[in-house]
Amino acid sequence: MSINEFFDLFYKNLVESTWIEAVAVIFGLLSVWYAKKENLLVYPTGIISVLIYVYICFFAGLYADMGINFFYFLMSVFGWYKWTRKDQSDHFIPISRCNPVFHVSGILATIFFFVVLRYLLSNYTDSTVPNIDAATTAVFIVGMWLMALKKIENWVYWIIGDVISIPLYFYKGLVLTSFQFTVFLILAIMGYLEWRNKMHEQNKLDD
Repeated sequence: MSINEFFDLFYKNLVESTWIEAVAVIFGLLSVWYAKKENLLVYPTGIISVLIYVYICFFAGLYADMGINFFYFLMSVFGWYKWTRKDQSDHFIPISRCNPVFHVSGILATIFFFVVLRYLLSNYTDSTVPNIDAATTAVFIVGMWLMALKKIENWVYWIIGDVISIPLYFYKGLVLTSFQFTVFLILAIMGYLEWRNKMHEQNKLDD
């Protein structure tokens, strides 16, 4: 595809984008921005976005992504609860790194969800991209779980998933969503760096 053909396709898809996709994109971007800032508003803004995407993904034939957006909704409720809990010292849950058990569990969970979702998509849906759809879904499931627990490695999962999702959504004609994931990728990198700095500051205060 030439550069001119790329921009022609981009413009065509942009014109055909719906207002509801635009709303989902705006709230999705706000959610990631608030996540980067470790702000509780990550969850209400995210809930609005993911519920809209349940609707969008169903009609785009991205069934695993539809399912993960519903899972995002459930995990957002769980994360909202976790982020507002305080320990005995009256402190909110701190940012921390995954221990070896978390790392192994995350990798195994990603593989498990990929295998299961790929099987379901290939055998029980008309998905045209079962491998990529299952891969992004598996990665994001684990990333959402780690975010709810404020594990800094959640950003690594988001970065990997965003890199895969950008061409996927563009291929499906959801150009605004593809653009959204491009911004998500940038914010995820920034989020990792910001959380790392905050974690170092927390460790200094604890020493």
